[in-house]
Amino acid sequence: MSSRKLAKLENKDQNKQTLKRILKCIKKYSVLVVFSLICAAVSVVLTLYAPILMGNGVDKIVGAGNVDFDGLKAVLVKLVVVVAITAIAQWLMNIINNRITYKVVNDVRTMAFDKLSRLPLSYVDSHTHGDIVSRIIADVDQFSDGLLMGFTQLFTGVMTIVGTLVFMLSINRIITVVVVVITPVSLFAASFIAKKTYNMFKKQSEIKGELTSIVNEMVENQKVVTAFSMEDKVNDRFNEVNDRLNVAGLKATFFSSTTNPVTRFVNSLVYTGVGIIGAVMAIKGRITVGQLSSFLSYANQYTKPFNEISGVVTELQNAMASAARVFELIDEEAEIADKSDAVVLKDVSGSVKLTDVDFSYDKSKELIKDLNLDVKPGARIAIVGPTGCGKSTVINLLMRFYDVDSGSIAVSGHDIKDVTRHSLRENYGMVLQETWLKSGTIKENIAYGRPDATDEEIIEAAKQSHAHSFIKRLPKGYDTVITEDGGNLSQGQKQLLCITRVMLDLPPMLILDEATSSIDTRTEIRIQRAFNKMMKGRTSFVVAHRLSTIKESDVILVMKDGHIIEQGNHETLLAMNGFYTNLYNSQFAH
Repeated sequence: MSSRKLAKLENKDQNKQTLKRILKCIKKYSVLVVFSLICAAVSVVLTLYAPILMGNGVDKIVGAGNVDFDGLKAVLVKLVVVVAITAIAQWLMNIINNRITYKVVNDVRTMAFDKLSRLPLSYVDSHTHGDIVSRIIADVDQFSDGLLMGFTQLFTGVMTIVGTLVFMLSINRIITVVVVVITPVSLFAASFIAKKTYNMFKKQSEIKGELTSIVNEMVENQKVVTAFSMEDKVNDRFNEVNDRLNVAGLKATFFSSTTNPVTRFVNSLVYTGVGIIGAVMAIKGRITVGQLSSFLSYANQYTKPFNEISGVVTELQNAMASAARVFELIDEEAEIADKSDAVVLKDVSGSVKLTDVDFSYDKSKELIKDLNLDVKPGARIAIVGPTGCGKSTVINLLMRFYDVDSGSIAVSGHDIKDVTRHSLRENYGMVLQETWLKSGTIKENIAYGRPDATDEEIIEAAKQSHAHSFIKRLPKGYDTVITEDGGNLSQGQKQLLCITRVMLDLPPMLILDEATSSIDTRTEIRIQRAFNKMMKGRTSFVVAHRLSTIKESDVILVMKDGHIIEQGNHETLLAMNGFYTNLYNSQFAH
């Protein structure tokens, strides 16, 4: 089988699976769907009944001096009632359809965001953040538009076609056959174009995700781009992707836009055929002029849904392509769940043991191999080494952001794979080099891990971390609202807030990964004193480039290429005159 045929089969199968998923989401609101169908049926039946009334009205005024005013009045009253009920039914149907659509979209977006919170860190690390954001925001919006159009026009369109055929058959079978024979041409044209446009819309969605990713990178790293004068290159990259989106969008829009003109042309043939044959039959007296008038109205109503449905099908193809991308995210394998008999860590002593640990992000490239470490409760462990040696990777493994490939990590005698992640991470306090703050007040950011903390506790924690003084200088102190990721604070101030967050709720174990890298020397000395107080009696892992900050550590691990090559306290390692000595001298040599 050729690759093209294989791709077509895969797309067809994906379409079926996506449609099944959408119907499954809609099934939850089946009661609302039934009400929508009832309103649609009432609207369609009455809309189709109106031409019969109009035809009767025409028959009552045909012929000189042959106007039945009483009969005409009765027809007009019926017509007004029919139009009023039709309008109410359509209004109710639109309200119900909106409710169904936005409830389904809300469920899908909630599922996507929920899955995002349960995805392993490896997924987030290996996918561009802009593409993930695009799936949850832009693709769900596109899915919403298509679904709403489907509910609003697809139901009524199909019912109108079926209902019109029934009404036409009740008037004249011969003309109805003419209509039915020509109509499949319109269906074939719409189906052919819809199949062609699905892949184009899917490609368009993928490029949109790529474009969102570039914009996201630019917004987050604008200072870096400007500092390196890379604006032109970034613009070139943006323009290249934007041009591809332009081409993909134009292709998809062009092919999809041909659906309506093609179906309109076929529908015009239907209308013409009805007009000619009906006129001939009216002349021969086989139908009345009023019936011909009704038939022409039905022919127009019969063909109109095909135009609408062709537009809906095109929009649904776009929506299906977007929904497929969202469902891909929802179907991603979640982080391995805790074992059913997982232990909740309590009364943690702080002992940590790594036994024969192997780990690599890329399984073809070895990173950490046969790592062994036995940490006693309350010990202060410093991890040093060149960039890329595996320091931060050890932290990821300790927190179980990643699982080891082989070997084991035990905390207080429990293998961390046998305990709940929540209880494991609850027993670690973590301050990273990369700060994270949310939009909100200073107070809310400090109390992020302990929302019930009192103002006095928050202020005391800030004083211990030396953040209190700068917070008080802010316009509203602790009630000052900061932007996303603390954009209106300096890097050092953001790091102080992250340190304060840990100070507020001190757990038995601490991880400090370059925690003072963005703080001036004077403040660093103060914070080191606070850290010393904070780390007293607590097992602490400190990753640092500045070797002056780890002199007092109980054990210093010197890592290189994923291995611990030297181990001991500061004096012992200097006496060994090895790798650590070279690192230390490179920082303090004059």
